[in-house]
Amino acid sequence: MEEGNIRKRKESQNGSTGYSMDCQNKEKQPKATVLQKDVGLLSGICLIVGTMIGSGIFISPKSVLLYSGAVGPCLLIWAACGVLATLGALCYAELGTMITKSGGEYSYLSEAFGSLLAYLYSWTTVMVLKPSSFAIITLSFAEYASAPFYPGCTPPLVVTKCLSAAAIFLIVTVNCLSVKLASYVQNFFTAAKLFIILVIVVAGMVMLAQGNTETFSNAFEGSASSFGAIGLAFYNGLWAYDGWNQLNFITEELKNPFRNLPLAILIGIPLVSVCYVLVNISYFSVMTSTELLLSPAVAVTFGDRVLHPLSWIIPLFVVFSTFGSANGSCFTAGRLAYVSGREGHMVKILSYISLKRYTPAPALILNGMLAIFYIIPADINTLINYFSFAQWVFYGLTALALIVMRFTRKELHRPVKVPIVIAGLMVVVSCYLVLAPIIDKPELEYLYCTIFIFSGLLLYYPFVHRKVNWARKLMRPITMHLQLLMEVVPPEKIE
Repeated sequence: MEEGNIRKRKESQNGSTGYSMDCQNKEKQPKATVLQKDVGLLSGICLIVGTMIGSGIFISPKSVLLYSGAVGPCLLIWAACGVLATLGALCYAELGTMITKSGGEYSYLSEAFGSLLAYLYSWTTVMVLKPSSFAIITLSFAEYASAPFYPGCTPPLVVTKCLSAAAIFLIVTVNCLSVKLASYVQNFFTAAKLFIILVIVVAGMVMLAQGNTETFSNAFEGSASSFGAIGLAFYNGLWAYDGWNQLNFITEELKNPFRNLPLAILIGIPLVSVCYVLVNISYFSVMTSTELLLSPAVAVTFGDRVLHPLSWIIPLFVVFSTFGSANGSCFTAGRLAYVSGREGHMVKILSYISLKRYTPAPALILNGMLAIFYIIPADINTLINYFSFAQWVFYGLTALALIVMRFTRKELHRPVKVPIVIAGLMVVVSCYLVLAPIIDKPELEYLYCTIFIFSGLLLYYPFVHRKVNWARKLMRPITMHLQLLMEVVPPEKIE
C-alpha cells in the first residue's frame, strides 16, 4: 500500500515538470548491442562506386585493349562488362531483399546449399581473398604516396611496405571507431575519385573537339578474332568492375534495405560503367593504342600531355582513390567475418561488438592483421591472381543459389524479382571465367589454391560439425580475456 503511494507521488512529481517517467526511461534507454542501421542511400552508392573504382582505371586499363586488339572492340567490351556487372548485381538485389542478413554470398549459400558450402566460402574469403585484396590496394596507395619523395627512381620496398602497413592500421582504426565515420571517409574519397574522373573526361572531350580523333578513324582494324582472346578481354574487364556485390555484405546496417539496396545498385553500377567508357575514350583522344599499351601509368601519361602544370593532381587523386577503395574493402570484410563468427563457422570472438561504438572490432582487427601479414612477402600479386578464380566460383554458385531457391524456398518474400534467365546467364559467365585462365595457361598453382580451399574441411569436421569439447574449453579463457581487452560483447538477438 505504501509502495503504491510512493509511486503515485513520483508520478505526480514527474507530471508537474511536464515529463513522464516512461518518457525519461525511453530517452535514457541505451541502444541494443547490435550493428546499427547507419548506412543510408548515399553512403550505399558511395560504397559501391568507391570500392569498384580503385587504381586500375587510372594506372593500367590496358589488358582489355591488349586482348581485344583494337579501340572499337575495347570500348564495346568495357560497356558490355558494365552491363554484365549490372545484371549480376540485380541477382544480388533479389537475394539481399529476400534474405536480409549481412555477409553477402555467405548468407545466400547457407540458405540455398547448407552449412558446408557457406563455411568453405567464409574460410577462403576471410583468410585469403579479403585480406590479400586489402593488402594489394594499400600497397598501390603506398607506391603512389611515396613516389614524390623519390623523384627519378622507384621508392624502396621497405618504405612502401611500412607506409602500406600504416594505411592498414589507420583504416582499421577508423572502422573500429565508428560506422558513421567510416561512411564519411568513404563518401569523401568517392567524391574525390569522381572529381578526377570528371577532370579526365572533360579534358578528353576538349581534345576530341579540337580534332584529336585519329585513334578512332580505324577503330576496328586489327580486332581480335579468336573466341579465347575476346573471352580474356572480358575476363580482365570484369575484374575492373569487381566490387558490385559490396553492399550485400552490410544489409543489416542499411536503412530501408528493400528500397535502398536495389536503388543503390541501379544508380552506382551504371555510373561506374559510364565513367569507365568515357575515361577510356579520353585516353584514346590523346594516345594511340601502342602508346597506351606501353604506358606504365596511363592516367599519369594523360595528365602530363593534357593538364601540363596541373598534371600533379593525377597521382594525388590516385592516392585518394586507392585509400577509398581500401576503406570500402575493410568495411565489408569485417562484416563477413562477423556473420561467420555469429553462425559458428569462425571463433565466437569475431562475432562480438564494441560495447561503446557498435562496430565489429574483433573481425575488423583480424582482417587488418592478416592484411599486414600478406604485405610481408616480396610479391603477393601472384597469390591473388591464382586465388581470383575462386571468387568467380562463388559468384556462379550464388547465382545458382538464386535459381535453386526459386524452387526450394517459394515461400520467401521477394520485393525484387529478376528474370531467372539473368541468373542463368551469370552462372554461364562465371563458369567461363573460372575455366578460361586455367585452360589458357594451366599451372599447378590453381591446384594448390583448390587444395587450400578444401583444406578448410580439416577444421570444419571437428570444430564446426562435431564441436569437440576440448576446443571449447581452450577457447573460453582466450575469448574472455580478448573480450575484456577490447570491451566487446556478444550481439543481442532481436526478434
